[in-house]
Amino acid sequence: MNRITGGSSNTHPKVKPMKAAIYNRYGPANVVQLTDRPVPTPRAGEVLIRVHASSVTAADTMIREGIPRFGRLFLGLRGPKITAMGTQFAGDIIAVGSEVTTFETGNRVFGETGMNFGAHAEYAVVDAKGVIAPIPAGMTYQEAAALCDGPLTDMNFLRNLADLQPGQHILINGAAGSLGTAAVQLAKSFGAEVTGVCSTRNVAFVKSLGADHVIDYNREDFTTRHGTYDVIYDTVGKSSFEAARPALKKDGQYISPVLSLKLLRQMLFGNCWRRQKAKFSATGMLPPEKQMPLVKDLTDRIALGHLRMVIDRKFPLSRIGEAHAYVDTGHKRGNVIIEIDAA
Repeated sequence: MNRITGGSSNTHPKVKPMKAAIYNRYGPANVVQLTDRPVPTPRAGEVLIRVHASSVTAADTMIREGIPRFGRLFLGLRGPKITAMGTQFAGDIIAVGSEVTTFETGNRVFGETGMNFGAHAEYAVVDAKGVIAPIPAGMTYQEAAALCDGPLTDMNFLRNLADLQPGQHILINGAAGSLGTAAVQLAKSFGAEVTGVCSTRNVAFVKSLGADHVIDYNREDFTTRHGTYDVIYDTVGKSSFEAARPALKKDGQYISPVLSLKLLRQMLFGNCWRRQKAKFSATGMLPPEKQMPLVKDLTDRIALGHLRMVIDRKFPLSRIGEAHAYVDTGHKRGNVIIEIDAA
């Protein structure tokens, strides 16, 4: 095992600098730059990962733009406090710090770096007690790189927020995106009746994922279906609790991972006196002890064949700005993956 014995040892498996994506100001896709940075050294309790794949998500593009603006209270008011980019990774552990007992060099792992970012790079250091787990058998690095975006978020929303039960009817808005493609499949694994909402070109595709019903938003507004759904999962934040309420059953729930001031107001005030509820959660900001049971549930369902990852496009790290621009279009189908080859 390549173990670094000191918590701040200078021992290092790599001398050459690594390539990493950074941004120094908020803005469009062209603010993303590729630069050379020192390969990080794992401290006590950390592991060093040779990253083979990462993903660019809608959350990544929002962070890059500094939106919503109240998010800058955490990211930096005038510009990003942390210029490193990316949170999702899949790769190999190549060194472990002292006090690490759960992983060893050579392990194939996936996970997320959280608010430390840095996954859009050739190497990343991760807390061994953080959100990190073995890649499921038979899964590629590219597929595993997106597990902590859509699928993990979906597990939190379907299991923890909605408490989705067999036989309940859930509508998934944005069913062709990275969250939606996984949510359709996972909701079926919960035993729910699933309606997906997507564009005309994606109707057959969403049906192929297992959706019982599909609504083409170009032809029908799902909010006109009165009292139909136990849960409305707005993965893209394109609707609102107020607009969706008529389509919910009396005790229905509107859940969304996209926080807006409007949704925040509805949660703070409307939830106090309405039987219908609006709910939000920032899955990636939950502590690891809250996320890892979701990871275990997710990988168990993968082992049972309940989820196949959908990859729309792959970009090399050298073209990560193009990946951001593509995600900005809002028309990706599934996940956008960054393939990373160390020099």
